[in-house]
Amino acid sequence: MRASDALGSYGERMAAEHLVAAGLTILERNWRCELGEIDIVARDGDTLVVCEVKTRAGLGFGSPLEAVTPAKAARLRRLAARWIEERAVHPPEVRIDLVAVLRPRRGPTEVEHVAGVVR
Repeated sequence: MRASDALGSYGERMAAEHLVAAGLTILERNWRCELGEIDIVARDGDTLVVCEVKTRAGLGFGSPLEAVTPAKAARLRRLAARWIEERAVHPPEVRIDLVAVLRPRRGPTEVEHVAGVVR
């Protein structure tokens, strides 16, 4: 496994643990279709939550929170719609969140969950 893949897998595990600790229920991880991938699909009460996980080892390429560009946001909306269509579910609300994981070479891992990052 490449170092970047290992870092991404680590970040997704930390993000899932963080979301569960915050009271969300994980429905699916790494769901894929021809449009792309959803890192985590979860439920927060009656709200369906699509989570994008961004993991960094440092801030040299910017904060993980800066990684959701307008193009990425549009793709996440399309992916959420596709997941809902394929599962034939009708959630009253859909939210797209970002979980930023910073794993520096020294010091503890930091996890930040930003709800509703994409409207």
